[in-house]
Amino acid sequence: MAHLNLSSPGAAGCGGCLAGAQATGEVGCVSRMRLDRDAVEAAVLGGAVLGGGGGGSMAEGRRNALLAVEMGEPELVAVEDLPSDAVLVTASAVGAPAAKTARALPVYYVRAVELLAGETRVDGVITNECGGLAAVNGWLQAAVLGIPVVDAPCNGRAHPTGVMGSIGLHRVPGYVSRQAAVGGDPQAGTYVEVVVRGSLERAAALVRQASVQAGGMVAVARNPVSVSYVREHAAVGAIRQVLAVGRAMLEVQGRGPMAMVEAACQVLGGEVLGKGRVTDVRLQTTGGFDVGRVAVQPAAGLPLELDFWNEYAVCERQGERLATFPDLLATFDLSSGLPLSSAEIAVGREVAVVWVPRQRLILGAGMRDPDLMRPLEQAIGKEIVKYVF
Repeated sequence: MAHLNLSSPGAAGCGGCLAGAQATGEVGCVSRMRLDRDAVEAAVLGGAVLGGGGGGSMAEGRRNALLAVEMGEPELVAVEDLPSDAVLVTASAVGAPAAKTARALPVYYVRAVELLAGETRVDGVITNECGGLAAVNGWLQAAVLGIPVVDAPCNGRAHPTGVMGSIGLHRVPGYVSRQAAVGGDPQAGTYVEVVVRGSLERAAALVRQASVQAGGMVAVARNPVSVSYVREHAAVGAIRQVLAVGRAMLEVQGRGPMAMVEAACQVLGGEVLGKGRVTDVRLQTTGGFDVGRVAVQPAAGLPLELDFWNEYAVCERQGERLATFPDLLATFDLSSGLPLSSAEIAVGREVAVVWVPRQRLILGAGMRDPDLMRPLEQAIGKEIVKYVF
């Protein structure tokens, strides 16, 4: 595996600042930062908000990221600091978060990169999306393998399909996707290691099927691509946004749950659509996805209905469309102020529903393709494209 010598940061401009004044109040331009325990807490919390109901669990993200900072010194590097021909791979987890038999151990994430390194050089790692787990995808691999985490996620929010997180590579003529997936329980006979080459759509479908065979979840490394391509098509700087959200929420945690919700809204430019009790949750795990609907009844007024396919995709009030993916919809537990995923939400919980317009998010190329939204329409039975494009 090829490693870059990154001991001397390049002369990146302010576009490469990491966790700068916006996130910490500090003055200056920092193009790289060591990822420590404080960063772990901010990343999993802010990531869970930007997961929008998906993006993996905070508990699993915290476990993996704390292990990373114990095993090594993972470093977050601005994409501007890397040579244009450096090769980055995407780290992700694929599967249905609510699956009871899901098993993706930390070592599986490292193993997936090692498998992919047999196919290509690997100079750095990016995450596929933002979420409670996804925001720290790659940290453990970076710590163990001596490569940097690069602040250029495929998407600045979570999304349901692998192609949505493939930064437009499905539009590159002749591009061959290479993906490695690891997951399952050896004792139960569900452990799998898969290396796939093919079109993005077919490779992603095979990896999704691997997650089903593994019991619900696989750790994935995929889609080697040059830094020059990533600069143009990824959500550059989205990890900074995650850290800013998480830090803002942690700063006001002592003031109560709504202070945390409002802090997230302030950083992201979002608003609270409603607060109330969850009266209905319909969830079915099928084809490696969680799909369903959540109903929230405010103290006064009409109920809110949220349809999800892993991530919340649509919010309506008595048929009136209030928000549409890739707008961010997030639910917060009003007893703790913490974001709740679609797999965690339950009848009887008091929640706040937050909306952030897509224009306020840092989105990758996969969010700009109407064709990629059609499977989402089919999954939830609601129109998306006409509201967005």
